[in-house]
Amino acid sequence: MKHFLFTAAIFAATLSSKAQSELSLWFDRPARQWEETLPLGNGRLGMTPDGGIVSETIVLNDITLWSGGVQEADNPEALKHLDRIRQLLYEGRNDEAQELMYTTFVCKGPGSSGQAFGRFEILGNLRIDYKYPSQSAVEDYRRKLSIDEATALTSFRIGNTEYTREYFAAFGYDVLVVKLKSSGSEALNFVIGLDRPQAFETSVEGESLLMRGQLDNGSDGKGMKYATRVSVKQAGGKVVGKNQRLEISGAKEAIIFISSTTDYLYPKFDDRCLSLLRAALGASYAAIKSSHIKAYKKYFDRMSLHLEPRAAGRDSLPTDRRLQAFAADHADNGLVELYFQFGRYLFISSARAGVLPPNLQGLWTNTINTPWNGDYHLNINAQMNHWPVETTNLAELAQPLIQLTASLVNPGSRTAKTFYKANGWVAHMMTNPWGFTSPGEHPSWGATNTGGAWLCAHLWDHYDFGRSRRYLEEIYPVLKGAAVFFLDILVTEPKNGWLVTAPTSSPENSFRMPGSGKSASVCMGSTMDNQLIRELFGNVASASEILNIDADLRKKLREAAGKLPPNRIGSDGRLMEWLEEYEETDPHHRHVSHLYGLYPGNQIVEPHLLEAARKTLEVRGDGGTGWSRAWKINFWARLGDGNRAFKLLCNLLNPTTNSGMDYSDGGGTYPNLFCAHPPFQIDGNFGGCSGIAEMFVQSYSGAIEFLPALPTVISKGSFSGMRVRGGGEVSASWEGGKLVSASLRASVDNVFRIKIPRMTRFTKSGKTIHPTIVDETAEIPLKAGEEIIMNYEFIIHNS
Repeated sequence: MKHFLFTAAIFAATLSSKAQSELSLWFDRPARQWEETLPLGNGRLGMTPDGGIVSETIVLNDITLWSGGVQEADNPEALKHLDRIRQLLYEGRNDEAQELMYTTFVCKGPGSSGQAFGRFEILGNLRIDYKYPSQSAVEDYRRKLSIDEATALTSFRIGNTEYTREYFAAFGYDVLVVKLKSSGSEALNFVIGLDRPQAFETSVEGESLLMRGQLDNGSDGKGMKYATRVSVKQAGGKVVGKNQRLEISGAKEAIIFISSTTDYLYPKFDDRCLSLLRAALGASYAAIKSSHIKAYKKYFDRMSLHLEPRAAGRDSLPTDRRLQAFAADHADNGLVELYFQFGRYLFISSARAGVLPPNLQGLWTNTINTPWNGDYHLNINAQMNHWPVETTNLAELAQPLIQLTASLVNPGSRTAKTFYKANGWVAHMMTNPWGFTSPGEHPSWGATNTGGAWLCAHLWDHYDFGRSRRYLEEIYPVLKGAAVFFLDILVTEPKNGWLVTAPTSSPENSFRMPGSGKSASVCMGSTMDNQLIRELFGNVASASEILNIDADLRKKLREAAGKLPPNRIGSDGRLMEWLEEYEETDPHHRHVSHLYGLYPGNQIVEPHLLEAARKTLEVRGDGGTGWSRAWKINFWARLGDGNRAFKLLCNLLNPTTNSGMDYSDGGGTYPNLFCAHPPFQIDGNFGGCSGIAEMFVQSYSGAIEFLPALPTVISKGSFSGMRVRGGGEVSASWEGGKLVSASLRASVDNVFRIKIPRMTRFTKSGKTIHPTIVDETAEIPLKAGEEIIMNYEFIIHNS
């Protein structure tokens, strides 16, 4: 018998340094479309430079720059028709109920298609026109994004002169920075302009360029105000402002600072914009860059991932060609690793406490008319954005979503009263910074009323991973209000006597009416609703028990949860999406909402339900939009099928340049690794990141499981710094597809349960311990700050 023992911490640290050095996207030419630019952001401001040689466009963004405003979208006439709508549903006349809802039970006004709802808009375009003394050809062109430092670089040579441009969205100084430099004796000569498609005025103030504007709020036109200032700090040469442009000539080096603010965050936004700019101009470039990298690495360096075997030479390919090579041959674990860390990079770059959470496009858009308004879809997309936050050790960056959810309580309470005569609060299918909580303008998708319940799942997850009682006390009123709403609106359906939502839908999906074959979406008690409400009731009951309050409410919640429709299996062996076994209009629909209980929920755990979920996914197929493919990675990882999860990851990484709204051919990944719905939609990036994490560690069942869905192609690797439920941080290494070692460090006092697949040696404070083991699961009590090392033994029996 031979024993091979390795220590996780040492193994992971050795590999992570190598992995970090390879974390970059790069191209050998300027961007030909926006989806080839390099995204930079500091949680509030963002930019995407295209690296043009003679003319460069840098798209600028501010995550708070929204048109629209607070509106009265609650329809006071809707409640009069609620009983009739429900009666039609009781009688199986769903199509008639839906038709009635189109005229009675929708938001007041045009809803998300109206100007008052608003949209996330481009801040502007920084235009730089360069003049070169030499007419020689451009050589050695390279454009690179270093995601381990959140900096981008463009470099090339003309004749004997090398030109470099360095870009970053400064975390510390809260401005955008572009540094231009030339080698040798050649000076820099360029002209800067600033514009946006509408609602702007530009002017020159001394040696600064100023752009101001006000967006349309959909009523009196006086919506959000913004100010953007551009100044140049140069070494040598001069700056002249004229014709609404800045002309820089004879500079050896130049640093462009862009400061921008809105009155959404700052009542005195113009003063704030100027003060941020002055602070940057008064600091050294080295200090600004150093503080930026330090602030960024505070989050990014918390965890590492290294995957083998590596494909020789793949990281020497430009990223667009690397994607194409991966499509032909998936043996590139380095790209999987890069994609995972790129997801974390995007989240750090688009989330900051006190600001809005990442929207459908994070904080990047290149247009006024951002697809789907760039809003917060609450039927999966805003939530998928946050799937990797807890597991990949970015917990503080969940604060914007927590704050957004809390901001919906007051408007959601009015919506609950107006539409349902209910207590508590509700959010339907989508929202915006202005507190929109009404149903959407189309009942086929806008009737979904569990958007708030799904948001509450993330509030609970934040507690479950961190176990802060103080935080739980803060969010309890939000969770309670959502639960009280459903207690009030659940009705008893006549066939089985279950408590159900009515009216509702299974997000964006439809079915054929028995007999007529007509398509309908409106229903009672969709499976996803049942799962979300069961989860919400359970979480609120648990929270009330932990906090020792609301015993009567706790009892009501648990009783009501027992009356919700159970997860049921249809005659074809699949999990049923609706109360009735309807025929789907589209069997391959992008939404797989009835598997919420598989992922991100934890209700589909029994073998027969897992098998039904598997059959459901087989019929749904491995295609779909980008984010749909990302969701399916997580599904298959929860089913323990790492190879199928990896197949879906490969499908998600399918290269595309289609930036239009036609997604009939499915989604994939753009050259700059943005997810293609298409068009660009960032949730797929975050869902893909989450799916990769689910391959390596899971903790949803109450026990920590290492390598629950390891793909065969990732036979060797390590990770460190992932978080698990219960308040712990874990690391692991594996070889030959087998777990070699792992560690767990507690952030709070708790008893942790860990699944152990083979003989394991447990070490705590350098001493071997012998924990209680039941059904191959060890129970280990740890105090905050304590760590346990687990070494797994390969046992070879000689016959």
